[in-house]
Amino acid sequence: MRPSETFRTRLMAGLRRQPPALDRTDAALNGDFRLNDPNDIDVDKAIREAAVLVPLVEHENGIHVLLTERSGDLSSHAGQVAFPGGRIDPEDDGPVDAALREAEEEVGLDRAHVDVVGFLDPYETGTRFRVVPVVGFVRPGFELTLNPAEVDEAFEVPLAFLMDPDNHERHSATWQGKRRHFFAMPYDGHYIWGATAGMIVNLYERCFAAAPETEDA
Repeated sequence: MRPSETFRTRLMAGLRRQPPALDRTDAALNGDFRLNDPNDIDVDKAIREAAVLVPLVEHENGIHVLLTERSGDLSSHAGQVAFPGGRIDPEDDGPVDAALREAEEEVGLDRAHVDVVGFLDPYETGTRFRVVPVVGFVRPGFELTLNPAEVDEAFEVPLAFLMDPDNHERHSATWQGKRRHFFAMPYDGHYIWGATAGMIVNLYERCFAAAPETEDA
């Protein structure tokens, strides 16, 4: 069995088959507060629902993950590495529709090239976004057209690198007067950190850390 086939088998065994229930406690356990004090959650601030696409691209040399670098001109999270994604709008038909729409808007990824295969656990950010990561394989032949208002760059990282726990570093920084801790995975000049790195760690834990899960929690 080729390495890419092994990765695909583990992925399919470990992913959720249905979108996760958007439960605050579950999300917080898999969010920014996993490495920080959960008492710092601003429970008075309304949760905003969001979704991201975790695009997996198969090449002859293995599976790669497509990531973006957000525009440096954005008002929030400027210049950060992220999955394509954003808020779930009222007109979206759930997280899958939102993730595919955002991928089309940000990098021009035609949803016709994406086969959605499952979901990761919901992820709650310190800014009170509850994010559903939608995992999909991107079929060959796709083309990207970046929206310069939102994205400066799109690039790929080998899944094997991201699924190696030796690359799951823990960093910290001061934010709003408090020391915050987060996962980080520096790769080829790109600094993958925060929520994006946390979702990648969740992918590792669900699919590669131990025996793959078979139930949807």
